[in-house]
Amino acid sequence: MKLETKAVTKRYGTHAALDGASFATGDEARVIALLGPSGGGKSTLLRVLGSLLVPDEGSISIDARTLPHDEDGALIERRANGFVFQGYNLFPHLTALQNITLPLREVHGMSEAQATQRALELLHRLGLEGHEHKRPSQLSGGQQQRAAIARALAPKPRLLLLDEPTSALDPVMTGEVLDVIRELAEAGQSIILATHEISFARKVADWVVFLAAGKVQESSSASDFFTKPQTELAQQYLEGLSKYR
Repeated sequence: MKLETKAVTKRYGTHAALDGASFATGDEARVIALLGPSGGGKSTLLRVLGSLLVPDEGSISIDARTLPHDEDGALIERRANGFVFQGYNLFPHLTALQNITLPLREVHGMSEAQATQRALELLHRLGLEGHEHKRPSQLSGGQQQRAAIARALAPKPRLLLLDEPTSALDPVMTGEVLDVIRELAEAGQSIILATHEISFARKVADWVVFLAAGKVQESSSASDFFTKPQTELAQQYLEGLSKYR
């Protein structure tokens, strides 16, 4: 996978969440980590790359294919992607199984039998066998996030986009979810991950995009970024996060 953005800007009123963000990855970046301080633009960039948001200015291409700038085109584009957010976003009145089968039937046109088979396959794969008929309130945080990942994977997405997927979890649950993400990466799933989990990003990412103040400060292979960051801001960021870890 090759990603490229050129002068991407996204404003909210007078605030530019992305301010002329430009970068290009290597040709075979499978797992891309978006790193940087809070408020730097990671989540906005993730949503723009996944076509949840349309940029006000600039262009984005994935494998030399330019993403649409209109809302209708973005809607079609985002259906090919899977999204996981820190708040799980599961329907509270539906079971784990139903949370997965509903979008498969209503959005992707699967039959009830096809959707159920796919959902059960993923729930079992992600360690949720025996929890299929529980509602989110009956699941732990880690189990809820794994159910959310199963829902995102169910339509076999081109890209899996994860926005701080462990920020609301305790260390044990964080480990559970990170194990799942690592296994998906090792299996070849293309992933874009916004995270503060530096040790995890170091293990799974092949490319890092470092943002601050809405701008891309660095874009390089993960090995280069973690061993020899080019900017003082990135050096301070890595030192600050690793100081007590």
